[in-house]
Amino acid sequence: MDTNQTPSPVPASKTVLTIEDEHSISQLYTKALTKAGYVVQNTYNGLEGYAQAKTNVFDIILLDLMLPDMSGMEILRRLRAEVPNLKSKIVVTTNLEQEHDHRQVIEQQADGYLIKANVTPRQLVAFLSQIK
Repeated sequence: MDTNQTPSPVPASKTVLTIEDEHSISQLYTKALTKAGYVVQNTYNGLEGYAQAKTNVFDIILLDLMLPDMSGMEILRRLRAEVPNLKSKIVVTTNLEQEHDHRQVIEQQADGYLIKANVTPRQLVAFLSQIK
């Protein structure tokens, strides 16, 4: 990811679902993404996040791996298996360093992978603006 790149303006119709149990992180994401022109909806647990994600109405899903009620890995697996023609791009966000093999499995199923501690809100916006 080029951290010096200025984020491109985003059409207001670009929608993001954050599935993140840390409210402070959700608020940072929401503030940065809204300022960049995204429409953001937040969920704070796995079951609620999965229910929203499977509606298939979001352009991008920011999916934390460590969630109450249902893990991000389970959400990712179920979305890929149960939602035909999923239009949402799924970006996994985590603070856990994954073993190489485990990370490869996640990256094969997801459209992006970010370590939250290494990404500023501005870098997140720049990263998402590159997802087609």
